Amino acid sequence: MRVVVTLAALGSVLSLAACSPPVPDSAAGVGIDGDPFAPPPAVGTTINGDPLVPPTQISSESLPLTNEPLPTAPRSPGSSTTASSYGTAAAGADIAAETRAALQAAGSNSGQAPVEASPSNPAPVLIGNPGISDENSFDAVAARQTIESDAERLASQRSQYQQVQPTALPSQTGSRDPNIVQYALSTSHPRGTKIHSRAGINLRSRSARNCAGFSSPDLAQIAFLEAGGPKRDRQALDPDGDGYACDWDPRPYRLAVPGNS
Repeated sequence: MRVVVTLAALGSVLSLAACSPPVPDSAAGVGIDGDPFAPPPAVGTTINGDPLVPPTQISSESLPLTNEPLPTAPRSPGSSTTASSYGTAAAGADIAAETRAALQAAGSNSGQAPVEASPSNPAPVLIGNPGISDENSFDAVAARQTIESDAERLASQRSQYQQVQPTALPSQTGSRDPNIVQYALSTSHPRGTKIHSRAGINLRSRSARNCAGFSSPDLAQIAFLEAGGPKRDRQALDPDGDGYACDWDPRPYRLAVPGNS
């Protein structure tokens, strides 16, 4: 049974191969069409072959010159610009003539002949060169100054020297705000110690509401002292009577002074 199936499959493959079109040889006509292992032709043998492009498809018209450089000066009469003229002796003569014409035109425009680079050329003449300054010229300085004149000038400068004695720093004026640092150093009792009497209704609630209007306890303490504190407390900023408004703490200012603990 297996032999019959194998023969049937083989017959199908052969029938498909017979029906498929032949594959063209894309390399036909390129290189050696004969036996690649054949020996090379003898010396002197002429090998004939067809050109890649037939001569009938090549135009006899001259090709236009597309990469010609732009001239820097008008061309001399009779010069040629075709592609074939650049490979002749006449083309070289035309280029030399054009170069000379360009140099002459440049010299006539600037009023000065162009300078040709050569090691034998003389050094150029500098026009309007002031040279070094009078102060940097050793000869000029030595002509008007001597060791004796320098000594006299040094002695004159020393005689005019004055030493200014330092003075005390001026006191700060113009500020009418209370000095909370000075107030903190003038007190010694801790927070919560009643020093001043306070009278009123709902002092705690009023103090919480009024203290919320200040961005920091330092500003609240300054406002408290400006309004007559610590003896008087019209805004209820110090309900416990310790002299410190809105939980202001004087201890950081005290500890900044050496000797205070």
